[in-house]
Amino acid sequence: MSDTEVKAHENFILPANVVTKVDVSRLVSEVERVDNIMTASGVRTKIGSEELPIPVMSDQLTDFLSANTLDLQTSKTRSDLVKQLRILKDKVPVLHMTFSVTADAESLQKLVAWVRESVHPQAIIAVGLQPALVAGVYLRTPNHVHDLSLRHMLDGRHGLLVEELETLRGSK
Repeated sequence: MSDTEVKAHENFILPANVVTKVDVSRLVSEVERVDNIMTASGVRTKIGSEELPIPVMSDQLTDFLSANTLDLQTSKTRSDLVKQLRILKDKVPVLHMTFSVTADAESLQKLVAWVRESVHPQAIIAVGLQPALVAGVYLRTPNHVHDLSLRHMLDGRHGLLVEELETLRGSK
């Protein structure tokens, strides 16, 4: 593949800091913004006007470009990248995960890294919050729903739990 060709969306490597669909949408918007600035700068240069400064890019975009060995210098590369990122945004596999408390960014990055190793290399997470969940996670995919919460594990085991507690207290 030459330097001016962009990989197909299914071959993109998503960095660990791209966790949600919002992050993928941000990548699309940011590449569009960079493309607009660089195109305007090229036009200004042609007419002899002052060139625009090089656009500032987020860590997510920088990591994405680095992981996929992409260079945004040519207009064709930028437009092809925008097209492929839009397709990726619509087709990326999403795991819906509901937690009992807000998950921090570092934990989500570790979780998405594991998901990409175990499930799909481009999988992202849609994060939800349900305080009544009581420890664990509620996981939903397009085909399955998995309740991995403590509440679900204890359902129907009340008698066993009481028995164990009484044993620990020495009542029996």
